Formats: sequence, C-alpha cells, structure tokens
Amino acid sequence: MQPPEATPTMRNSPGLPILVAGGGIGGLTSALCLAQQGFEVRVFEQVAAFSEVGAGIQLSPNCTRVLHDLGLEAALLRHAFLPEGVEMRDWKSGRVLFRNPLGETARRTFGFPVYHVHRADLVEVLVEAARAEPRITLEAGARVTSVEQAADSVTVRAGGDRHVGALLVGADGIHSATRAAMFGADAPTFTGCVAWRGLVPADRLPTGLVRPMATAWWGPGKHFVHYYLRRGELVNCVCIVEKDGWEVESWTERGEPGELKRDFAGWHDDVQRLLEAMDPDSCFKWALFDRPPMPRWSDRRVTLLGDACHPTLPFLAQGAAMAIEDGAVLARCLARGTDVPASLARYESLRHDRTASIQAGSRRNKTLFHLDGARARLRNLVAGPLQRRVIRGLFGYDALAAAS
Repeated sequence: MQPPEATPTMRNSPGLPILVAGGGIGGLTSALCLAQQGFEVRVFEQVAAFSEVGAGIQLSPNCTRVLHDLGLEAALLRHAFLPEGVEMRDWKSGRVLFRNPLGETARRTFGFPVYHVHRADLVEVLVEAARAEPRITLEAGARVTSVEQAADSVTVRAGGDRHVGALLVGADGIHSATRAAMFGADAPTFTGCVAWRGLVPADRLPTGLVRPMATAWWGPGKHFVHYYLRRGELVNCVCIVEKDGWEVESWTERGEPGELKRDFAGWHDDVQRLLEAMDPDSCFKWALFDRPPMPRWSDRRVTLLGDACHPTLPFLAQGAAMAIEDGAVLARCLARGTDVPASLARYESLRHDRTASIQAGSRRNKTLFHLDGARARLRNLVAGPLQRRVIRGLFGYDALAAAS
C-alpha cells in the first residue's frame, strides 16, 4: 500500500483509532483501506485466531479493483484460479444454455480480473497484509460485548478490556452483535432453500470433467455450481435445494453426503461424479434466510459493513464483494471528511442503493434459476443477454471513485 500524503484528522475525535468489530473479509479489508488513508485501526476478532470457515468465493472486478489497489495482486495470484468464463447448463441433458467469457475479456473490459479463491486463502492474504501494516493492530479472542457512545468517542469492551476509539465499524457478520446493540435483533425470513457446500480434489476427477470456468446447472427447484480453487487443485461445489424441515443458519453445520446425493438424484452424470468424489469431511449445509434492506445502518459514531447490514443471498456471488466495496468507500468518506457522524452518513448514503439492488437481484435469481417447464424454456432464451447486462452493472462499479 502506498502511504497517504498526510495523516487525516477528524475534527471532533483527534488522535483516536478506528475500532473494527470482526476480523473476516469485510473487517480486514476495511482496516487495510483505512490504514491506506492514514488512520490507526484496531480490529477485534471474537475467535482465538484470524481465520475463515467455508470454501470457495468468486471475486469479481468490482472488488479485485480494491484488492489490487491495496497491493494484493501478487499474493492473490499465489492462491487463486483465474476462470476463462461462466456457463449455465441444463440439469438433465448437460446442454450449455449460454456462456459468457471472463479471463482476459473481463480484464480488458473492466480493468481487473475475476479470481476464484478459497475463503481461508483470502483471509490469510488479508491477515498477512494487516500484520505488515504498522497502523493496524489485530486483537484475536476479543469479542466486542458492549458499546458506549460519547460526543467525541466510542468505547467498547472486547476481550475483557475497554478500548476507546473515534468510531466503531461493525463488520461482525450475519449475526452481528453490533447491529443487535444498535437496532435490536433482526427477524430474517427462511427462503425455503438449503445450501450445501463441499470440496472435490481435482485429481479424483476425469480430465476435462470440470471446465476452467464457473459452471451453474439449473434445474427445477434447485441448482448446482462448481468451479476450481487453489490454482486448479480443488473444485468448489455449492448446491442449493428448495426443501423444508431444516432451518439452521450456520456455516459450520456438518452435512450428510448421502442426503446431498439424494437431493440431486437423477441429475446429469457429471454432477453425480462430482458428488461421488467429494471429500465427505468438507460437506456442510446451511439454511438460507433473507433480510430486507435496512432503512439505516449508522448511528452517530457506529456504522455497519458487509453482512452485518446487507446480508446477501448467494445467487449473484456478490456478498464478499459488497463488503470489500464497503471498506473502500468508508475509508474514503472518512479521509475526505472531518466530522465522524457526517462522514458515516455519507458512506451509508453512497452504499445503500447499491447494496439494496444486489440484495434484490440475488433474491430474483433464486426464482430464475429454479424454473421448470415452459417458464424455464423462456428463461433460457433471454438469460444470456440478461446476464451480460447484469455483469456490466456489477463489474463496472468503481468503489475507489465513489466517494471522490
């Protein structure tokens, strides 16, 4: 990261660090963006180590623009797979419904690449960068348990200690304690979908079974997505099924591979081979809940970021990207303002419509992907041009310029 020309000052809280609750993708990226702008940052992670659960993640140009600006390109390339395209296939026949190029086409069009990366690898890259940044202090095993605001500061209790800062950024995820402290408990709605995830060692698969792209199989009431990770060593699988009777919203709930196979019985042979080769220890499932856009997510000296304020269903592959965008916009709003509450209000105003539109688009795709019969045939006729238009709106956003 390039050092700022001058350390910014906030008129009504000089000399205090910015506090960040949550040491995941959003919290670490926001810390790096804030440090890049010259701020001192203290990050609190509730678990004993900065790490990530989960499996694959798709990083599109709208967020890799931010990560490259932070100087992370070389580190990402050590871990990532660069897909050549994205394709949609029929669940039964395997017919390619449409295909859009990524790879060099995405880089030429949007200026930055698409990466497929394991979440743990991305967090490792972010943690290494944060530890190398003298303006950032990382506190593991330090869950934020209370928040108190004053006219010119905010005080949190984390890990048994009190910490005073200029403001607090709640980047503590979908079950955000910061959000609950500010606005009370939320009331999410079960979507009727259960998501499965699992990893397949690529050397267990026939050559050519998985193409060098993100592939989504669309079928009645369910869909199946797979793509390479770790420079092609692993295949990440995400499988969404409309089913009732299990409503646990957790990334760490083990799934039973036999149940997953039953959910996709009758699907194409390529899907069956992936399921047969899946590492059973990597099989997890979680219920998908939907939350409407929050009317506001900032209060004086406390604001929210990423899943804490706009959790997004996984049907646009933009959840992490939104948190990364948030971090860049927040840092620039604070660097260009002198009043903390006004800067946070500007950050929220710049991000609200963008993130609400992503939430809505993900919600629509849940229906679109699972159509059957005549409606599915009609969808297949228009889906290619529609996706290209959606991609332009997603990938073309410039978080670095949004707050300029």
